[in-house]
Amino acid sequence: MSTAKDKQKCLDCLTWAIADLQGQVDTEQLTKISNLIIQTMTGPWRSFHTPNHIFEVGAGGDAIEVISALFHDLVYVQVDQGISVNISRYISPYVKEDREQLVILERPELQEDVIFNMVLMLFGFQHGQPLLPMSGQNEFLSALIAGKALENMLPLSKLTEILACIEATIPFRPQLGSGLTSSDLLFGRLVNASEIFQLEWNDQDIAKIVKRAVRLSNRDVENFASTNSSHFLNNTWNLIPETNHDLKNINSYTVHGYRVSMQKMEGFMNFLYPEIVFRHYRDEPNEKDYYKLLAQTKQNLEVARLYLGTKLTSIAVLEALSFRIGDDIPLSTMMGELPQDEKPVIGLEQFLPEIPEPYKPSTPIEAEVLGLLDKGRTVDSSYDVKNSPVATFMVKSIGFAAMQDILKLSKKFFKGNLTSEELIASCDPYVIKTIKSAVLQLFDSRKAALSQ
Repeated sequence: MSTAKDKQKCLDCLTWAIADLQGQVDTEQLTKISNLIIQTMTGPWRSFHTPNHIFEVGAGGDAIEVISALFHDLVYVQVDQGISVNISRYISPYVKEDREQLVILERPELQEDVIFNMVLMLFGFQHGQPLLPMSGQNEFLSALIAGKALENMLPLSKLTEILACIEATIPFRPQLGSGLTSSDLLFGRLVNASEIFQLEWNDQDIAKIVKRAVRLSNRDVENFASTNSSHFLNNTWNLIPETNHDLKNINSYTVHGYRVSMQKMEGFMNFLYPEIVFRHYRDEPNEKDYYKLLAQTKQNLEVARLYLGTKLTSIAVLEALSFRIGDDIPLSTMMGELPQDEKPVIGLEQFLPEIPEPYKPSTPIEAEVLGLLDKGRTVDSSYDVKNSPVATFMVKSIGFAAMQDILKLSKKFFKGNLTSEELIASCDPYVIKTIKSAVLQLFDSRKAALSQ
């Protein structure tokens, strides 16, 4: 969809939602807000948290959910490399920068502001508190913008419901030692907010607000429960360049840079478990649907962990070999350039032989991962090819168990506890010899092209 169409869709969604909530529809102001949202969501580093994502999160929801979805990823400091001037005017009266960290202003530095106080209360944050990227920083600031942008169009009660939904999109929060979940905490904060701001909600009203917030939160991460693991990995591949900006430099990012990107995502997938991905509060979602989400997420995480670990192993071997040439060698030097505009290219995979008696997967997960490595994900990304020729060759040669052994050694190599030559020496000699031969043949093909 074009930027103009995204802006119009955003405006249509906001206009409908404000009217549905019996708010004051200010078309001129809503047009400015829609332009601001889409302009921010189409920034140069956005590849997953885009307009398409916010429309998907809001799809099928009520008016509160639609508005919350449109605002919930507006601020993403680590992706956008800061906060744009266009949105900073909404939050600069409440936040300062101190030694490259955002900090909530102390009370004497602030004017009294009902919206800000409400956001502060619902997030459980304090005056003078540093904001942390993985602990609600982006959602807090996005909620603040939503509240300030819409404060003249909706009553405080409706704005509070929107802010609660955005708070619930802080992802991957484990249950506390007390047994309380993030949804339980949000319920308690809403109880306090109702009393202090005289919203006159009873417990049933507040439970309904929390259940809506859980519903939106679960839609925000619904990709984790995709019934197609390739679709899940496609979205994972869209996430990677948002925090690894060097990958935008197609055909010039280094072997090391690509490896670090894989390493970050592999570590992230090993940190996750289904119960912190999806939320369950009272009967939202119902138990049958909730356990189905958990089961599918468990399956996708197992596939992703083996897939990413295998790719990380293959790139570790290429990185170790690249040190024989230099310190910062482009990945395209070792593997060939990425295909662009249907222009034929010569790649490393053309020089890797077929394995006469390839390794046979021993589990359904192994079979699925080998298929993804060999045939590829269903969608190309701008910085990578769909399939994984080196990883496929290695798995077919030595199997997944041996790849896992090399992965353990590779992680020592990454930490500097193993040299590149020690890693190479620990690998199967045939595998190393064949990969080296393929790289040399790739170099020869370039030499031949240059000699014409």
